[in-house]
Amino acid sequence: MLKIVTIIGARPQIIKAAALSRAIKDHFSDKIKEIIVHTGQHYDENMSQVFFDELGIPAPDYNLNVGSGSHGKQTGAMIAGIEEILLNEKPNAIVLYGDTNSTLAGGIAASKIHVPVVHIEAGLRSYNKAMPEEVNRIMCDHVSTLLFSPTKTGFDNLVKEGFKTDSAVPYNANNPKIYHSGDVMLDNSLHFSELADKKINIEEKYGVQKGNYVLATIHRNNNTDEPKRLTDLFDALNQISLKYKMEIVLPLHPRTAKLLAQNISKQVYEAVKSNHNFKIVEPASFVEMIALEKNANIVVTDSGGVQKEAFYFKKPCVILRPETEWIELVKCGAAIITDADKEKILEAFEYFRTHTNLEFPSFYGDGKAAEFICKEMLTHLS
Repeated sequence: MLKIVTIIGARPQIIKAAALSRAIKDHFSDKIKEIIVHTGQHYDENMSQVFFDELGIPAPDYNLNVGSGSHGKQTGAMIAGIEEILLNEKPNAIVLYGDTNSTLAGGIAASKIHVPVVHIEAGLRSYNKAMPEEVNRIMCDHVSTLLFSPTKTGFDNLVKEGFKTDSAVPYNANNPKIYHSGDVMLDNSLHFSELADKKINIEEKYGVQKGNYVLATIHRNNNTDEPKRLTDLFDALNQISLKYKMEIVLPLHPRTAKLLAQNISKQVYEAVKSNHNFKIVEPASFVEMIALEKNANIVVTDSGGVQKEAFYFKKPCVILRPETEWIELVKCGAAIITDADKEKILEAFEYFRTHTNLEFPSFYGDGKAAEFICKEMLTHLS
C-alpha cells in the first residue's frame, strides 16, 4: 500500500486535490492510502470548508490552523507542523500542489527529512521573482522527485533549468523524473461541468442573462493592495459595463472585500455602487464558478486557475497581470495580458467583442491526469 501525505491550504489546492482524491477512491483505493493535511492557510469558511463539502473531498486528517500572517511566520509554522506529521506518519511521499506558502513549507519539511516530494503543477514560470508564488514553485520543483507539469511549456521550462528528460530509475531528489501529465484542473472541470448545469441557475442566482455578462475576479495582493491599480481595475470594469450595457459579476475575494472601500478612489467607488449592472457577490464555490465561466461572454481575471477554466469552456480571457504562467493561452490568441492598465483592458475587451473566431487547442490533456499521476506514483514510489 502506497501511503501519501497530501498538503493543501489555499482554495485552488483544495480544488486540485479533489481530482487526485477522486481518482484514488474510484481506481486505486486498494493500493493508495491518502493522508490529507490542511495547513489552514485559508481560514475563511467560504474559501475553504465549502469546497470540501461540495467537491466530496475527504475531511482532513490534520489541520494546522496556521491562519494568516507574514510569509516567514506563516511558512515557519507550517514547516514545523508538517515535519511532525511526516515523522509520525512515515509516508512514501508527500504530494504538493501549485505555488503557495503551503507548497513551499511542504517541500522544505519533506526534503530535509528525505521524504520524496511529488509536485503537481510543476514547471510553471512567470519569470518574475517579485511574485512570492514564483519563488515557491521554483524551490519546490528543485527538491522534488516526481514533477508533473500540466503543459508542454512547463515541461520545457524544467528542461531549461537542467532537469533531464532521460533520467533512469530509481528516482530521487538528485535524480528526478519530469512529466507532461495534463492538468488535474481539466479533470475537475469536466467532472463537475454537468453538475454545474443541474445545480446552478445563473439567471435565478445572479440575475444575469447567459452570454451577456462579464465574469471578473480580482484577488492578487499587487492588485488589491495598491490603490491606483485597484482603482483602475474597477474603473475599467465599470466603463465596460456602461459602454457595452453588460453586467459585471465579480465574486469578491475576502482580501479584496477588506481593502475595497479604502483602496479605490471615492469617485470610482461611488460610480460602481450606483451601477446596478455591476454585481459584487459573495465568493463563489467551485461549481458556481464553473457555471459562471460556462455562461459568461468574456472573463476578466488575475487568477491563474480562472484563466485556464475560461479556456476549458472556450471563453476569451483578459489577464489582469503583467505576465502569466499559462503563456500558451496568449500565444494561441485566447487571452490577452493587460496588467492593471485601464486602456489596455478596454482595448482587449473591444478586441474580443469583434474577434469571435478564436481557437482553443487541447493543451491540457484528456481529463485523466490524476489517474496518470497515481499510476506513476505507484510505479516509482511504492
